[in-house]
Amino acid sequence: MEHFTYPKHYDVLVVGAGHAGIEAALAAARLGAQTAILTQNLDTMGQMSCNPAIGGLAKGHMVREIDALGGAMGINADATGIQFRILNANKGPSVRAPRAQCDKKAYQFRMKAILESTPGLDLHQGNVAQLIVENDSVCGIDTSLGMRIAARSVIVSAGTFMRGLLHVGMQNQAGGRMGDPISTLSDSLRALGFDVARFKTGTPCRLNGRSIDFSKCERQDGDVPAPRFSFLPGGLSAGDELFTLNQEDSDGTFHVEQMPCWMTYTNTRTHDFIRNNLDRSPMYSGQIEGVGPRYCPSIEDKVVRFAEKQQHQVFLEPEGRHTLEYYVNGVSTSLPYDVQLNFIRSIEGLSKAEIIRPGYAVEYDYCPPTQLSHTLETKRIENLYFAGQINGTSGYEEAAAQGLMAGANAALKLAEKPPFILPRSAAYIGVMIDDLVTKGTTEPYRMFTSRAEYRLLLRQDNADLRLTPLAVEAGLVSGERKAFTESKIATLAEAHVFTRSNSLQETQLQKWFRRPENTFHDLPENYRSAFNDAIWQLLETDLKYEGYVTRQQDLIEKASRMESSPIPPDTDFSSIEGLKQEARQKFAAISPGTLGQASRIQGVTPADIAVLTIWLKRKNGSKPENVKES
Repeated sequence: MEHFTYPKHYDVLVVGAGHAGIEAALAAARLGAQTAILTQNLDTMGQMSCNPAIGGLAKGHMVREIDALGGAMGINADATGIQFRILNANKGPSVRAPRAQCDKKAYQFRMKAILESTPGLDLHQGNVAQLIVENDSVCGIDTSLGMRIAARSVIVSAGTFMRGLLHVGMQNQAGGRMGDPISTLSDSLRALGFDVARFKTGTPCRLNGRSIDFSKCERQDGDVPAPRFSFLPGGLSAGDELFTLNQEDSDGTFHVEQMPCWMTYTNTRTHDFIRNNLDRSPMYSGQIEGVGPRYCPSIEDKVVRFAEKQQHQVFLEPEGRHTLEYYVNGVSTSLPYDVQLNFIRSIEGLSKAEIIRPGYAVEYDYCPPTQLSHTLETKRIENLYFAGQINGTSGYEEAAAQGLMAGANAALKLAEKPPFILPRSAAYIGVMIDDLVTKGTTEPYRMFTSRAEYRLLLRQDNADLRLTPLAVEAGLVSGERKAFTESKIATLAEAHVFTRSNSLQETQLQKWFRRPENTFHDLPENYRSAFNDAIWQLLETDLKYEGYVTRQQDLIEKASRMESSPIPPDTDFSSIEGLKQEARQKFAAISPGTLGQASRIQGVTPADIAVLTIWLKRKNGSKPENVKES
């Protein structure tokens, strides 16, 4: 095919405009790179293909981290949310997490407006056909319509569109999501030598709210006052020209007219309908080959794997203020339409429910993420980055976080600046990326608080204190956010001094806070008025969990010795005497950058690390500090 070369050459070209592609493009543009997005349909940028919700357990932590790094997801969720909650509010601070149900279309349209108005960012509609690579370095793409776009780096964030196949019962059709075409980009990746595999995900049916009997369901309201994702005051008013549902007063008061969600339950009749039709399920008939998410199972999986359970929760969640469409959370399925209608109508409150859109499963190609470095650049092709579901992850938040990091690192590399890598001890984002590139994943990867070994330090309420200074240093954040965070850090330091030098006896206030029943709300007014509630809440957590925090900081310091012991990138692991063959193969495949990363590779033993440590000692002519930790 003869190609027309687009006259503008870009620094960074992002393929795909889902949550990963959006944050990638915005991060690159913030760093001064001439950036472009290529997407199949400009009208579906930022579309919430599954549940129109942002945040949740561990995911909410990452949204706060994205915001702290200057990303758009948190502010956009604040602007378009229709219900806000803090999950696990009665549990320890490390597992509390914000979640927002969003207006699906408002979220999408506002994000489109942000992209259109971002300086240094161009938008193109088209379907990528292949990557252009010269001398093992990417230099652009060709579209299916014969247009060639030149770029110094390319970020692939193709979501579920790479050879996507949709399943409803025994019927299937090509598509990345219902109504949208597929991408054949994975054929180009295979030709370049990348490993490509298949995963599966799914979505439940949607119902017409007019057909739901809410009187037979349990009402779930949002928290009042509504908790925000963004740390930045004035974040909403800064985008007045954009489509925004919620408003913020000059004093920072956040106004939201929240909509309720509803809860009901499956029952034995529901389960019987499903069991009796498993032969018509593409998952159980062997038609679907891809591996699905273990932690977000379909209703078929729930009924089979948890046969002893008499019921499962079903959440009815509104998709927006100006629609009666409801998302049926908890019954993801690929059963035939008639079976879906029957089992849905067996549920209390849904006996007359009308399905607007059927649930379906989607199989898609992904590239095992051990083919990436920690910057999310591919090891095989220089200046080519992967972000989002192409790396085997699931979820908007996981995708957005990867996109931000890939976009930042692509721009920084072109500017000949140091890479932006977050260690496991600094962020959930760092935990996720290290897990992916070091361990890989055999199922769609979802973030959990249990994946983070330092989760008491990685709370959702201190993400700005942890990460915004790092983002400032990298150039991702400046101006108002920089000044606000610096002021907040200084005020918190003053508050810590205050606890040791107020008119009470020394440490008396500290002892008072360490009692579980005491909170900052109970402080005498003359103390409480010294700082705002956000500072008091951070101070209270610091004091209540001071011993645990100190212990985790000590562990981080010890682990840092492993992370500061580099392994030369050209190491020939086959030449290291004493290493088991399996360890040699794993080290060669992952090419770990440090002893710390090497120690986290699946199947590697402490004995392997000890051998590697001794080899490094001999090579460097000195004893590595981490011998004891190995």
